[in-house]
Amino acid sequence: MSARSIRRAAAHKALKLARKAGLPTQATAAHVTSEDQNNLETETAHSTEQTDETEQAEQTFAAGATFGFSEPEPQPPSDARLAANRANAQFSTGPTSAEGKAKSSMNAVKTGLTGRTVLLPTDDAVAYQQHLDRHFFKHAPATDDERSLTQSIADTGWRLLRIAPLEAGIYAVGRRKLADLFPDEKNPVNREALIHAEIFMTFRKDFSNLALQERRLRNQCNTDIAQLTQLQKDRRDKHAADLKRAIALYKSTRKLGVPFEPAFFGFVFSVAELEDHINLEQATAFAQGQPSDFTKEQFAAYLAQWKVRKAA
Repeated sequence: MSARSIRRAAAHKALKLARKAGLPTQATAAHVTSEDQNNLETETAHSTEQTDETEQAEQTFAAGATFGFSEPEPQPPSDARLAANRANAQFSTGPTSAEGKAKSSMNAVKTGLTGRTVLLPTDDAVAYQQHLDRHFFKHAPATDDERSLTQSIADTGWRLLRIAPLEAGIYAVGRRKLADLFPDEKNPVNREALIHAEIFMTFRKDFSNLALQERRLRNQCNTDIAQLTQLQKDRRDKHAADLKRAIALYKSTRKLGVPFEPAFFGFVFSVAELEDHINLEQATAFAQGQPSDFTKEQFAAYLAQWKVRKAA
C-alpha cells in the first residue's frame, strides 16, 4: 500500500468518525485533497446507508474515546427496583418449616464423606459404636485433647469405610444403564471389558471425586494420628520425669525421717503409688541379678501381692 493510500485511509476513518459523532469536519478535511475529499464524501455517504445498528454503536464509542468523550456513569437503581428486589429476596430464604429445615440440613451429607454428620440414617448405630470402642481401646486417650483426636480418627475411619461401597454402587448403576451396549461384540470377555471401560468413562467425574475425598480423609486421619501420638508421648515423658523426681524426694525424706506429702511438691502421685514403683524397681533388679534391696522371700511376697491386685 502506498503512502497516499495509507493517508487516504486514515483521513477517511477520521472524517467518518467525526461525522458520526456530530463534530465539525473542517480540521480533518483540511488534510485531505479536494479529490480525496470528494471520494471520501461519496464513500462515506454510501457506507453510512449500509451501516447497521451494531456498527453505529461501535463507531460512536470509538469516536467518543478518540475525541475525549467518556462513557455515561451507571445510574443507581430506582426506589421501585429496590423494593422489587427486596420482595423477590423473600422467596429465596430457604425452607421455613421444621420438616423443610431438617430435610435441607442433609443436603451436604448425601455421600457421608463431608459435613458434620457422621452417622447417616442408613448406618448401623451398633456397628458405629463398636467401631468407636475399638479406636478408644486402641489409642487409650487420657486427656480431653486426646479423646477429641481419638473421636476424630474414628469418625474419619468410619467415613473411609463408605468409599468402597460407593464405588461399587457407581459400577452397579453403570451396569444397569449400559448393559445393552456393544451387542455386536461376540466375545463375552471383550464385551465385558468394553462395558467396564464405558462405565468408567461415563462416571469418571464421580470416580475422581471419590478418589479425591479418600485422599482428603486419609490425610486428615494421618494428621490426627500424628498429633495424638505426639500428645501421648509428651504426656508419658512428663509423667516419667515427674515420677522420677517424686521418688527421689520420697527416698530423701525417708532417710531424713520426715513425712512426705506429694501434693505439697505439686505431684499427683500417692505415697502408695511411689512405694509400689520402688518395689517394682527392686523386684526387676533382683530378677536380673543386679544389686537390689529385695531378698528371695521379699520378691516372692511382692509377686504374690501383684497377682492378687491383678485378679481384683
